[in-house]
Amino acid sequence: MRIAELVMAVVMAVFSVYLMWKSAELPIGWLPGEGPGGGAFPFWLSLGMLVCCVAIILRWVAKASPLSQSTVPYMTPETVKRFLLVAGSLTAMIALIHVIGVYGAVPLFLVFYVRFLGRHSWTKAGALAACTPVAMFFFFEIALTKTLPKGFTEPLFYPLYDIFL
Repeated sequence: MRIAELVMAVVMAVFSVYLMWKSAELPIGWLPGEGPGGGAFPFWLSLGMLVCCVAIILRWVAKASPLSQSTVPYMTPETVKRFLLVAGSLTAMIALIHVIGVYGAVPLFLVFYVRFLGRHSWTKAGALAACTPVAMFFFFEIALTKTLPKGFTEPLFYPLYDIFL
């Protein structure tokens, strides 16, 4: 656990520096009469993340956090099994997006994750699987006017486009 904390802090710090560098390609300051530049939010958010990573590294060196003192293994055999189940189901969901679209793949993933991995009731799993695609549709397709992949189900959405767009 001790090594995992340090490795993640260093990886996230490097990622923060990369994001700061990429976002600095756009203005990161306040533009008179326009507001914040296009790179401002990602730059300053990445800087905050870098500060947090440095704090984690310093606490690791000082052994000030419980994780920096831990000798517990990072991944037990049960944890590896659970990780592989989640990673496999996410991979399957991403593969299904091209076939049945986002609005079919996401509910299937949610049912598997909530019902079978999370061991929640069918009511909770079904409600989440039914509400999430509807909320996603209204947010992405209607509010943001960004279409998501629909696979072979795309013709089912034409009447909705006629109503909302």
